Amino acid sequence: MIIAVDFDGTLCEDKYPFIGRPNTQLINILKYAEQFGDRLILWTCRSGRQLQRAVRWCEEHGLYFDTVNANLPEIVEKYGGDSRKIFADVYLDDRMQDVAEFFRQELQAV
Repeated sequence: MIIAVDFDGTLCEDKYPFIGRPNTQLINILKYAEQFGDRLILWTCRSGRQLQRAVRWCEEHGLYFDTVNANLPEIVEKYGGDSRKIFADVYLDDRMQDVAEFFRQELQAV
C-alpha cells in the first residue's frame, strides 16, 4: 500500500512555520505499516528550508519516507512522468473529509 501523509496538522500539531507537538499515535502506526512493506510519501505544502526541517524532524522521530512531495519511481515509470498529483492508496491529511458526507451536507443546504 502507498500512504501519502501530510505534515502540519497531521504528523504534528499545526504551528506553521514552526513545528508543533508530534502526533505519536500516527507516527507509530506509520512506522508499523512501514515494517510490513507499506510505502510512505511525505505530502506537504512545505518547501525549501521549512521542508528540510520537517524531513529532519520526521527522521528524529524514526519516520522515513520513500519520497517527499513526489511519486514513487515505479509510479513515474508506469505513467511516464512525475505529475504534480501524488498517487497513493491512502491520503492522510488534517483537511480530509468524507466525500459522501460532504455531498450530503451540500445537498441539504440547497
